[in-house]
This record gives sequence, C-alpha cells and structure tokens, in this order.
Amino acid sequence: MAGFSLPIWWPGRQAAPWCRTALATDASLQGAVEAVALQLRGCGPADLALVFASASYASDLPRLLPLLRQKLNAKHWLGCLSSGVVGTGADGVPHELEQEPGLSVTLLHLPGARLHPFVIEPGPLPDLDGPAQPWLDQLGGAGNGELSAQLAASRSMLLLLDPTCSAISDLISGLDFACPQAHKVGGIAGQHSAPHGSLLFDQQVVGGAIGCLIDGDWALEPVVAQGCRPIGPVLEVEQAQRNVLLEVSEGNGRRNTPVAALQEILSGLSAADRDLVKTSLFLGVARRNFSLAAMGEEAPSAFLVRNLIGVDPRNGAVAVAERMRVGQQVQFQLRDGDTSRQELRELLQCQASSNKQPLLGLLFACLGRGQGLYGVPDGDVNSCAAVYPGLPVAGAFCNGEIGPVAGTTHLHGYTACWGLLVPSPPRLKAQEGEPAAEQPPDQDRPDRPSSN
Repeated sequence: MAGFSLPIWWPGRQAAPWCRTALATDASLQGAVEAVALQLRGCGPADLALVFASASYASDLPRLLPLLRQKLNAKHWLGCLSSGVVGTGADGVPHELEQEPGLSVTLLHLPGARLHPFVIEPGPLPDLDGPAQPWLDQLGGAGNGELSAQLAASRSMLLLLDPTCSAISDLISGLDFACPQAHKVGGIAGQHSAPHGSLLFDQQVVGGAIGCLIDGDWALEPVVAQGCRPIGPVLEVEQAQRNVLLEVSEGNGRRNTPVAALQEILSGLSAADRDLVKTSLFLGVARRNFSLAAMGEEAPSAFLVRNLIGVDPRNGAVAVAERMRVGQQVQFQLRDGDTSRQELRELLQCQASSNKQPLLGLLFACLGRGQGLYGVPDGDVNSCAAVYPGLPVAGAFCNGEIGPVAGTTHLHGYTACWGLLVPSPPRLKAQEGEPAAEQPPDQDRPDRPSSN
C-alpha cells in the first residue's frame, strides 16, 4: 500500500490528512478487488474513494463498487472505466497500465474539505443563454439557495463524462458558467460493448456525467500539458468560415493562405521536423485569460492546441477542430515525445515553486500518449516523480481530457490533464460576521509530506 500524509498545521485539527493507494493487475474482477483490499487493509474511514478500472472488467463493472464497499470504508465513491489506468501500488511507484487489466483505488481523508459529489443524468441540458441556477440545480442545488451559493463559489471540480454523453462542449461551458471559480479537471471514460454506462458513483454504474466539487481546506491545482512546441511565426486570422481557416497574415501585414504560410515554415525546418510534420502537425489557437484582464492584470495569450482535420488544395485552406474567428492569433505546432516530456516537467516545476505540496496527483491522459508517444512505459508519471518524488498518482487514459487553458475549461486531445490535490488556505475575504481564519507561520508549514 502506498501511503502519503501531511503533518498537521491547521489549528484545531484532530487528525492528519492521508492518502492511501492500491493497484492490482489480476485478470478477474474478484481477484483485483481482493488484491487492492489487501493493500489497503487497516485504513480508517475515508472521505473519498476514487476508483479507476480498465475496460477488461466492463462486463462485471456493476459488481465492482458493491464488492469494494464490502471491504473498504469511504463516505463517497467516484470513478470510471477506461482503456488504461494509472495507479500506485504496494511498491509506492506510480505506473501507467495500457491495454491490460488494471484496478486503481485511492482512499483520501481530507480534514476541513467540503466535498459535494454529483450526477448529471443523460438528457437535455439547461440553456447556455439562461441564468446559472438551472445548472446549479443539475449539481444538486435545487431549492437550496445557500447550497447553490456554496456550489457556485467552489474552488475545484473533478469531472468525468460517459462516452455516450451528448453535447459535451455545452456541458463543460455550462459548468464553467455555473461554477466560474472552480478549476475543472477530468476526462471522458472508456468505451465498451456492455449494456451499461462507464461511470462509477456511490454503488452504481451510471451514464451522463459525474463529479465532485472540492472546497474548504483542499483544492485541485490544474496542470495541462498539451505536448507541443510552436514552429514558425504567430499568424493572424484574416478570413475564416466556421472551422475553416482561409487566409492568415504575418506581423508585417503580408497575407497568405494557411498552406502557403506552412510551406514557407517548412523550408526553415530540419529534416527530422519535416518528417514529423507528416504525422504530428497541429494548430495552436490563442486564448486570452479574460478573468485576469477583468481584474486589470496582465493577461498573456495561451495557445489551445487543436487538430488539423483537412486541407483544400484548391485554395490553400485548412479545416481545424475549432471554430475560427477573424482577428484570432494562431501558430502551427509539432508534437513529439521529447517535447511532451520537457513541457510536462517544466509545468510541474512551475507548480512546485508555489510550495503547495500535493497529497495526490490525478492524471487524465490521452490514449495517444503513453508508450505510443514516449516509446517506454510510465512516461508521464515518471516526469511527475522527477518533480514530486514519492507522490502517489492515480487516474485514467481517456477519450478526451478536461482542463483549463487561459481560465476557460476545454476538452482536449493528446493532452495530459493533471489535478494536484493540495492544502488550500482559507479564503482571503472572510464571510460577513465571521473572523478570518488564522494562517500559521510559514516555518510551521510542511515542505514535503512524510511517507508512511
């Protein structure tokens, strides 16, 4: 059993937070459950259990949570089926299991956390042009104004979607509208042929969407690694129709078709990069963090990486997996294993500089990453271990990953979306009539969790 706990530094806390993880590779569901139960023996009651199961258990999936609940004690249960799982076993080393049996179970005890699990049933969604309350009703806030206000102000959201879920982009946009302060991290669960959904909630298998809002003394800090590097100059969109890019211009104002602009870029690339263009070319679409801009802070653009899905040789246009608009900035991007590894480590190192030591790392990685990208197993979790030695990691390989870019949540591809579970200090502004919570001196805060 991999264990991780943080020393107590919150005034008045009676028990330290802890994280316990288990990973099993038995081909049978019963054997996998027995194995994780053995690894997690002796754990006290947990606040939240996260369960990720490989698609090889699809036919037996309705039995999974009832079997686990007989052997393990947790208040809330959440998880999904996936094509591959990420977990940390008895050796304390995180592993990525791709296209093989795997059951990853994580138990969390989080003093001071406010956890609000929810299910969004399949069916019509509220109007995106309407008020936020119908969306908060979807999360369980119907008829309770105080609860709705708490949900709307939550800091973090773990979000898992069934692959049959409709209007996924609208759902993500609606949840951003309803809970604008919450960093949202998650992904789309795995597909299978069994006659039930892919999501695990409480004691059931469900469809639609599930998640958990996290607030109080804990939060998920997102890290979104898109795995690409830019090539050529930043271009501006001059003409576009829906998702078709027709004309771009460079900084000097010279206009060109996207294909002609790319041909000029190719002439300056190495032979290796020109080969990579044949299979791994993408387009970055600039996104500005409007929430920072609204507060008067500098808001540099970040590039949201999107697939190129077609070329029209007659007019040099390209089709992009994103709606394009005149005036947007774009830049061609290349993806490879070395770039992906370097980018992820740099992003994690930047996160580590905040001195918020995570209790757990949640990883939702694209099916196109893993060994297919790096050529070796455990590529993403090894990068995390280089920055956070000994940190337990759990998660899934997804059919689409969910995470924020420039303050807005997006559905990604070929991406690793991380959620680092960190202690979160009380809000700076105390509620009316309540004193602000005291902060302990910096020297009393842990630099690194201790391993049990």
